[in-house]
Amino acid sequence: MHLNHRPLRSLLVGLCAALLAACQSTGPKALSVNADLLNNVADHAMAQTGAQGLAIAVTEPGRVIVHGSWGIRNAKGEPLQADTVMYGASLTKTAFAYYVNQLAQEGKLDLDQPIARLLPRPLPEYSDPQGRYAPWSDLAGDPRWQQITPRMALNHATGFANFFWLNPDQKLTIHFTPGSRYAYSGDGIILLQYAIEKGLGIDVGQDMQRRLFDRFAMPNSSLIWRPDFAANLADGWKADGAIEPHDERSKVRAAGSLDTTIADMARLSAGISADRPAMAVLAKGTLKITTASQFPPFQPELAPAEQVPDLAAGLGVVTFAGPQGPGWFKGGHNDSTGNMWVCLLRSGRCVVILSNDVRAEAAFPDIVRRLLGDTGLPWQWEYGVQPWTKALTP
Repeated sequence: MHLNHRPLRSLLVGLCAALLAACQSTGPKALSVNADLLNNVADHAMAQTGAQGLAIAVTEPGRVIVHGSWGIRNAKGEPLQADTVMYGASLTKTAFAYYVNQLAQEGKLDLDQPIARLLPRPLPEYSDPQGRYAPWSDLAGDPRWQQITPRMALNHATGFANFFWLNPDQKLTIHFTPGSRYAYSGDGIILLQYAIEKGLGIDVGQDMQRRLFDRFAMPNSSLIWRPDFAANLADGWKADGAIEPHDERSKVRAAGSLDTTIADMARLSAGISADRPAMAVLAKGTLKITTASQFPPFQPELAPAEQVPDLAAGLGVVTFAGPQGPGWFKGGHNDSTGNMWVCLLRSGRCVVILSNDVRAEAAFPDIVRRLLGDTGLPWQWEYGVQPWTKALTP
């Protein structure tokens, strides 16, 4: 008897597809997000915190689901819009990490080879009369700088303070063996930028413009001030309600000079989350985080039983695990800025929050919960013990 196997083959193909879909859909279903929900979330956040301006985007791989802006951008009461230029703050670090990973994939640098190999001369021999970087000559008596790798810089494990001028003597100092623990450091990011520029001959500001901002159609984003930003620019509000003018940053600084908009950041978030191999690299936690909170950087390490479970440093982000599986986040903050970027790996769903009012940070846990569901993000570690974080994480 001759049997026609085509129906059986079709059945098997359909069964395999169904099984694959079932495996991929494990975990809580993604929340349905639309403009009405986003408006409700934003209105509630501003009413609860008194924040004057807020912008939010929800994205998934390759697509901006929805974004919006609310409130005002300056003391004149002019509206905060989707294309209003806002301060990206330390979200710059995540964009820079994505860029560095591109260089690594192209073989231009190795994430785990010492930065010293990129430089034609020893780091302490370089001077910086324009003050764009840190005083590298301060490291002349400490050979440990030669151990620092790009991954350590992006993992905040260089041993530097956040910035050298925060040290009592205002000198660049290595406070612990590089790679041995996490301690937030903008100067570590600046060191990697310097090594790329001096060792590879690359203008980081121009190269990131081409590789990220042009690629993802981000017309109002730059690592250096542009005069055309002034027409639609967000000033900021401090915790006491005082207004702080937007700083015109004249130096490319990979640790935090990004000016951007919520529309641009939405496209960047959608683009990066669609790059699944890069997302996996960024979100691979390679250094366990052992402190009770992110700041101050050199606080004592906790005993293993007291540490936040599954919290680790990835490339330019902090990785965590929760009810929806692994994810990463990166905050951005100064006296008048509060930003947050959260991504979940299984779904690729992300939320980006920009605010020109630091008081908005108190609403971030509720915003993320209502737009992403329960993520397990350790808010108390990110912001320390505050009235609004005490009940959020153990």
